[in-house]
Amino acid sequence: MQVFMPEPQIYVERTLALIKPDVIDKEEEIEDIILRSGFTIVQKRTLQLSPEQCSNFYADQYGKMFFPNLTAYMSSGPLVAMVLARHNAIAYWKELIGPSNSIRAKETHPDSLRAIYGTDDLRNAVHGSIRFSSAEREIQFMFPEVIIEPIPVGQAAKDYLNLYVNPTLLAGLTELCKQKPADPLIWFADWLIEHNPNKPRLQQQMTVEEP
Repeated sequence: MQVFMPEPQIYVERTLALIKPDVIDKEEEIEDIILRSGFTIVQKRTLQLSPEQCSNFYADQYGKMFFPNLTAYMSSGPLVAMVLARHNAIAYWKELIGPSNSIRAKETHPDSLRAIYGTDDLRNAVHGSIRFSSAEREIQFMFPEVIIEPIPVGQAAKDYLNLYVNPTLLAGLTELCKQKPADPLIWFADWLIEHNPNKPRLQQQMTVEEP
């Protein structure tokens, strides 16, 4: 008896990332790490939330002892909100940012963003959605104008690969063989960023809102 296995599908996930007010001066450094970690910044904006908006955003934390300090901290200055995309974006972003307590992160995940840029369990530098439903809600909160369209799968995903990804990889690998750089992985990563054939149009659009 023949067993037909389903063909693998390509699924790109989205998650919300926030660069919090006290590390907004490290925005470029953090974005560089994000891009080098395989994420695409699909949408980005700089804004300042009111305490009421912060309360609504963190509604699931309402009633906890740290809630007033959290809303005061998150409304204390501008922050950067980003929609990140890649395969398993939510899990990979959570891994990259590390534990919520920056002090613990420095001990257990010293290379994580919270270990590098955070101070404690409140001022922990960055935010990440914890699950798919949270990501959808938080993206709509920070980017209410964004319509989350279905991700191509199956034949549509294969067509996309054949049209954009495979030719780009072939060109990059060919150039890599010609250049023979000392660090081929870093060179190839930089080349892919430079020659991305499908850079999101929204990446350069930023809305700055005054308090």
